[in-house]
Amino acid sequence: MTVRVGVIGASFARKAFLPALATIDEAEVVAIASQRLERARAAAEAFGVADAYDDWRTMLEACKPDLVCIATPTDTHAPMALAALEAGAHVLCDKPMALNQEESAAMLARAEALGRIHMIDHELRFNPNRKRILELIQSGAIGEVRHVNIINVSAAMGDPASRPEGDWWSLEERGGGRLGANGSHQIDLIRFWLGDVASVGGVAATLVPDRVDRETGAAWTATADDFTRFTLKLRGGALATVLISSTARHGVGNHTQIFGSEGTILLSDSDERLLVAKAGGDFEDQTVTDPNAELEGVGAGIWNVSVVSLMTELVGAVREGRPLSWGATFEDGLRCQQVMDAVRRSSTERRWIDL
Repeated sequence: MTVRVGVIGASFARKAFLPALATIDEAEVVAIASQRLERARAAAEAFGVADAYDDWRTMLEACKPDLVCIATPTDTHAPMALAALEAGAHVLCDKPMALNQEESAAMLARAEALGRIHMIDHELRFNPNRKRILELIQSGAIGEVRHVNIINVSAAMGDPASRPEGDWWSLEERGGGRLGANGSHQIDLIRFWLGDVASVGGVAATLVPDRVDRETGAAWTATADDFTRFTLKLRGGALATVLISSTARHGVGNHTQIFGSEGTILLSDSDERLLVAKAGGDFEDQTVTDPNAELEGVGAGIWNVSVVSLMTELVGAVREGRPLSWGATFEDGLRCQQVMDAVRRSSTERRWIDL
């Protein structure tokens, strides 16, 4: 069986989804839709896709794909996913899952009711180093995990003229902001490694609201968070603190530190080296490489490369009519959304929120 795939979105999808799907013989991308038809056509031509649309609903009706992959702004996720499910398709949805936990719960409920396979694009679950971290924790290699520290600081939005007017990533009402864009990945990894979250305390802030369009000089206002800091108390007892900022003028990258009673794990995106130290010992390099990084046509970097394994698992599940054996489902997306909603509520009410 060949899995017929429809793709909605021609930005991240073109960088990651389409190259990954091109490596899977059992998958055929039959159509791509984008708000701008010229972008859909360009992506279709680049990857040998037969049909291009500027209306995703028309694509669903005309092509009837087995699997729909959604890589669009957050405020479109729920209506697109629900329509795809109703049209008979299994669904991969980009993160964050939706605007809020109510939309996420509706997506999960409908997917389960219809018996569809559902997945969230938390591709780092498929990264070998992050899978190795899970193995180390579960094996007791660093003892009881006591606390986790994750920092992600970039200069992407430090310049007020760094984003165009109306940029959806900068608009709260469209689901923009660093909490959803990057914080969702960090929350998912923490849950992946340590289980569910019990309580949340944090802040989501817009540090550079006054912006200017570089091309037109027009002043405009950003409403989405460009800075977030939150602490999660895990049900297992560990604490995890995450700090994400895009408003620095010098980025320092992404650094993950996991501290256990009997050891420590370090991982930084600057070199993707996985360092592990046991109590009383020195750090040792336990880096695991991803063989998919050598595949022709796949973009560089862990985000693009990890999507290959994600798509392989997803297409395999659809072909074989089985549940996912690995990866984040809509259930995980809902749990992540609940944490993000709690961060925003904690920021507004200035208190801890129990889940």
